[in-house]
Amino acid sequence: MNRSLNSSDAIARRTFLRRTGLGSVALASLLNQQSLSAVDAASEAPSTGVLDRAHFPARVKRVIHLCMAGGPSHLETFDYKPELAKHDGEGMPSSLTEGQPIAQLQGKELKVLGPQHPFAKCGDSGLEISSVFPYISEWADSLCVIKSMYTEQINHDPAHTFFNTGTVISGRPSMGSWVLYGLGAETQDLPGFIVLTSEGGGQSQPISSRQWHSGFLPSRFQGVQMHSTGSPVHYVSNPPGVGRQQQSDIVDAINGINELRNRDLADPEMTAKIAAYEMAFRMQASVPELIDTSNEPKHIVDMYGCTPGDGSFASNCLLARRLAERGVRFIQLYHRGWDHHGGVKNGVATTAKLVDQATAALLADLQQRGLLEDTLVIWGGEFGRTPMAQGTGRDHHIKGFSMWVAGGGVRPGMSYGATDDFGYNAVEDKVHVRDFHATLLHLLGIDANRFSYKFQGLDFRLTGVEEAHVIRDILS
Repeated sequence: MNRSLNSSDAIARRTFLRRTGLGSVALASLLNQQSLSAVDAASEAPSTGVLDRAHFPARVKRVIHLCMAGGPSHLETFDYKPELAKHDGEGMPSSLTEGQPIAQLQGKELKVLGPQHPFAKCGDSGLEISSVFPYISEWADSLCVIKSMYTEQINHDPAHTFFNTGTVISGRPSMGSWVLYGLGAETQDLPGFIVLTSEGGGQSQPISSRQWHSGFLPSRFQGVQMHSTGSPVHYVSNPPGVGRQQQSDIVDAINGINELRNRDLADPEMTAKIAAYEMAFRMQASVPELIDTSNEPKHIVDMYGCTPGDGSFASNCLLARRLAERGVRFIQLYHRGWDHHGGVKNGVATTAKLVDQATAALLADLQQRGLLEDTLVIWGGEFGRTPMAQGTGRDHHIKGFSMWVAGGGVRPGMSYGATDDFGYNAVEDKVHVRDFHATLLHLLGIDANRFSYKFQGLDFRLTGVEEAHVIRDILS
């Protein structure tokens, strides 16, 4: 009697083959093939996005997000307020602050704190930039400074989560994961989404790994954190006595078994696990080559002002350029050191010194290699700081702050939007975080309104359910 083989029959037959020894022969045959088609598909999964083609021509291929964690003060960096200097030490106008969300200054006397550093008009564009950034100032004509950002979360971790995922609800995908999910990577040898961290100059707020998590997207789109000192990836080297061929045999055997199981389960996470083993094996060759900067000319290393591998932001910037060259789609560099509740004058100057030269060097290095024209570089934090004094510092502030972007598709040498005379509220061409997300996706060729993932019966988007606007006036 002829009948189709059901799952129970398949398991029974596989058990019979295993017990009789024939299963091992079959498995060996499979592993001796050049490759398993399904394993190949899984290993290629990290490089394959769900969009067969972009919604419209992309202006950039990759993103480098320089995340200034802790909330840099816009009033000491990119938003000069002479009126604030004029009223230094006076009470803040109650019309601005009454009923407004304040973090640690709630219920306290609110006094104006004037700008702590001088500003100058820089480049042909005349962008006003603080004296704490002598190197970045030289790139004024390449920057688009957005002075009218605002967000919804007033404490660090929720604000980071909101900026990265568009919501404060845990378990949602980060923007890097969304980008990788849509477009895939341009490399088979490194993850398509990589994160590096550094610290120094101020209070170092912790950064949770959910900031680069894939959420409900398949886990292969999750960001991978590389360590700034020591081994960049745990267990990237083989144990003593294990050669590359032996390691390859182990990976092939594990993936062969996983694939046999996955033919019954058809589980996306099993596919992701197979891909992860393949990626880890390739990274054993690619990661040492990535961090070996011995072939970098001395003048390039000196331009960044770093000692490669020292864990500094400067060293991470050099690695960011090397990652961009190798096809990594989304690169995040967190510098934890911008939380200046006290001593904002010296704090901003100290932290800026740690990031200024390397940021400018990264722009120069990308440009001279022809990469800046199709790279979007983002510089900014999760929120700004208050115009009101918190002793000698500034409190968290969400109603108006600054960040800048540079690179492909962005109008250079311009200032967009404005805060009021005290730097409190964004009042002109306001830019919500979700608007920034929509613009980011647009530059990558993705329509935020047409880019979603169905989860628990709902179509989720990076920009959420509320309307998000592309900031078209900053596009070149």
